[in-house]
Amino acid sequence: MTLLDNRTADATAPQVVHEPGRADGAWWRDAVIYQVYPRSFADANGDGIGDLPGITARLDHLAALGVDAVWLSPFYRSPQADAGYDVADYRDVDPIFGTLADFDDLLARAHDLGMRVVVDLVPNHSSDEHVWFQEALRTPPGSPERARYLFRDGKGADGSEPPNNWGSIFGGAAWTRLTPERHGVDDGQWYLHLFDTKQPDLDWSNPEVRAEFEGVLRFWLDRGVDGFRVDVAHGMVKAEGLPDWDGHVSMIEGTDDADAADAVNGSGNSGPMFDQDGVHEIYRAWRAVLDEYDGDRMLVAEAWVEPLSRLARYVRPDEMHQAFNFAFLATGWDAPALREVITASYAVNDSVGAPTTWVLSNHDVVRHASRLGLADPSSRPKGIAAHDEQPDEELGLRRARAASLLLLGLPGSAYLYQGEELGLPEHTSLPAEVREDPAFFRTNGEERGRDGCRVPLPWEAAAPGFGYSPNGRTWLPQPASWAAYAADAQTGVAGSTLELYRETIALRKAERLGLGGAAWEPAYADAPDVIAVRNGSVLVVANLGSTPVALPADAEVLLASGLPGDAPVGADLPGDTTVWLRVR
Repeated sequence: MTLLDNRTADATAPQVVHEPGRADGAWWRDAVIYQVYPRSFADANGDGIGDLPGITARLDHLAALGVDAVWLSPFYRSPQADAGYDVADYRDVDPIFGTLADFDDLLARAHDLGMRVVVDLVPNHSSDEHVWFQEALRTPPGSPERARYLFRDGKGADGSEPPNNWGSIFGGAAWTRLTPERHGVDDGQWYLHLFDTKQPDLDWSNPEVRAEFEGVLRFWLDRGVDGFRVDVAHGMVKAEGLPDWDGHVSMIEGTDDADAADAVNGSGNSGPMFDQDGVHEIYRAWRAVLDEYDGDRMLVAEAWVEPLSRLARYVRPDEMHQAFNFAFLATGWDAPALREVITASYAVNDSVGAPTTWVLSNHDVVRHASRLGLADPSSRPKGIAAHDEQPDEELGLRRARAASLLLLGLPGSAYLYQGEELGLPEHTSLPAEVREDPAFFRTNGEERGRDGCRVPLPWEAAAPGFGYSPNGRTWLPQPASWAAYAADAQTGVAGSTLELYRETIALRKAERLGLGGAAWEPAYADAPDVIAVRNGSVLVVANLGSTPVALPADAEVLLASGLPGDAPVGADLPGDTTVWLRVR
């Protein structure tokens, strides 16, 4: 056991890293926001794919959880080449998810339950089935219709080489050549797609594109949505001339070649296709649109940007309200590294008056209950298959609960991914024939893909399909072991992950921790595996090591993350455990 000396209140003062937040009534400053992935949340009509009526029917679960807002991943008209992130019509609901009337019902029900609704916006690219791209295919090079996208002539005498050497985030080249067989076009031009071939990038230097998306914002704001999560928010604007670049960009992690990016555009390390200064002009215009509406509407950026000081540029007072803190998600189970990223996050966001966000899982990464159960709990595999290392399920859940208590104890806004409140692990044994993620196919399976974190949720342990659909159909198979994680199997069960989340969120609200301050507790300064942060009268202590550490003798344990059946936390805090303490 590591023993800590009993330091008195007048010993070294806590190191303040964040002053209490502004109590200006802005709901998003301290909100707990829950991501719903519509395909996998709940299916009302029995076709095996989740839908808007299914979400509406399960909103009571989210209200009981205590979240402040629901973020909906895309539900727009789409051929579903990338699970809805290939949008064919930004102003309509895809029939697999329902209708605009179904969306209005969902919005009204959420508002009745006291929850805000944030919708996804995908502005970097559209679907190749969008009317604009189809018009571009019917018109010649140089036409106004083609000018909405990034069409270019190829290199070489016959134009048979791509315009530059950029690679797709999903693997392979980022350019596709028009052919009579695939596109009904024989002029041989190429179009840019930083993601799938069915996701052509829009040209944001075109005023028509900018005007169109301001119209899309107004369409959904007029319906009453409370905000937008902006997909690939660091995208849209590309470096002048589309120069070659030898680096590589991955989701969440960003680039692997900072020097190359700096040499090209001097804009951090995101390459000539990302984090260009011109994106900020777009967001200032969008912020002006949102500010016309009452109700404190918000924008949150999905931006894979390093360093954190560049990410803070997206949340300056006249731009977005929040940006996802992927540096926190990517840090893993490493106390010194987490302390460093928490400190840096507050420093850069406080400098522009923006709240810091905290997130551990989403629809693009392996669930943290599985990541943290790997031999290297700071690794970030791009999916897990049956022939890969399998996570330690119990250890992963223990660490996931501890990580979640740490996250929810920090001032700022917290984002939860559907199913994490159940402690869901990744589905790590999906066979290749059921996978749908384009990243799996474009890399020939080298990337296992994101399907494992997108498996339909278990609601009822004894029901077919665990109650996800009325007839048991699911678009991806669920592992049999998920019966133990079903919502009804955890409701009212003391110590269950679901009840732990409910209790934690309620206490976070009661103590106003989201608007609190943060200071490192000096008593743990020499404990390398411990993160101890004071937030008001609550001391959050996370032991990321395996050796127990002593707790303050006069502290009251408010919450502990240990698994059901663990002994109550007493004088010592076990490894892989977080507690909230009342301190004076």
